[in-house]
Amino acid sequence: MISIGKNCVLDVVKQVDFGFYLDAGELDNILLPNKSAVGEITVGDAIEVFLYLDSEDRPIATMQKPKACVGEFAYLQVVDSTSVGAFLDWGLDKDVLVPFAEQHRPMEVGKSYLVYLYIDRVDGRIVASSKVDSFLSDDSPHTFKPQQAVDLIIANSTDLGYKAIVNHSHWGVLYENEVYQRLSFGQSIKGFIKYIRPDGKIDLSLQGGQEGRDKNTQRVLNHLQEQGGFSAVHDKSDPQLIADLLGMSKGAFKKAIGGLYKQRAIRIEKDGIHLVDKPVDK
Repeated sequence: MISIGKNCVLDVVKQVDFGFYLDAGELDNILLPNKSAVGEITVGDAIEVFLYLDSEDRPIATMQKPKACVGEFAYLQVVDSTSVGAFLDWGLDKDVLVPFAEQHRPMEVGKSYLVYLYIDRVDGRIVASSKVDSFLSDDSPHTFKPQQAVDLIIANSTDLGYKAIVNHSHWGVLYENEVYQRLSFGQSIKGFIKYIRPDGKIDLSLQGGQEGRDKNTQRVLNHLQEQGGFSAVHDKSDPQLIADLLGMSKGAFKKAIGGLYKQRAIRIEKDGIHLVDKPVDK
């Protein structure tokens, strides 16, 4: 469906001195100004554009890529503050407004905030809100499944760890004792659904599926190579030692070395793990 605030692919139906007209179906023909066009364009081409409203509330197209579309969250910087609210840089020439009523706390120029983009019901314009809790729920229905790969935005920290926005639609939790890297507010990162609780709430992991196992396996191999083919860590080692050395949980480590052992890439001995292509000193 073609709608304001979204990316879409439209056919070029007419070229004029100041740009191109695109067939937007029920929205009629929409102008793509020359300044917003990229590359060579001819009538009959199908091009990807983003739709928004110009200063006169007319639909207009651009080939610039916004940092987020309507219905999505993003971590954006304030570039101006006016009598109507704060304006954020979201990747387009025209900045997006956060009205004062939609600011969780007063916004300051130069600082970045996590916001949600939506269409204002009064004038149809794209605006943003930093009151992100108003657009998310811990218990709304979803169809996520364990081990599913998802996009995460780190939103805040809790006593348990980190709350993250899952696929721009739901809250999830990353537990602190399972995070082995530095995370920052507003950071976008790939993750996995770890567990769906009976109440529908979502537990998350940064390691999961074949991709996660491959990364852990490579991390162990890199560590062994850096250590000359031997490391004094094994499946009986203290979990904290494993986390400090390799940045992963003991469970993930055991799966990684188990896979490497089956591949005959390592030997697991009482003193630690050895690369098989590295002779052991007598």
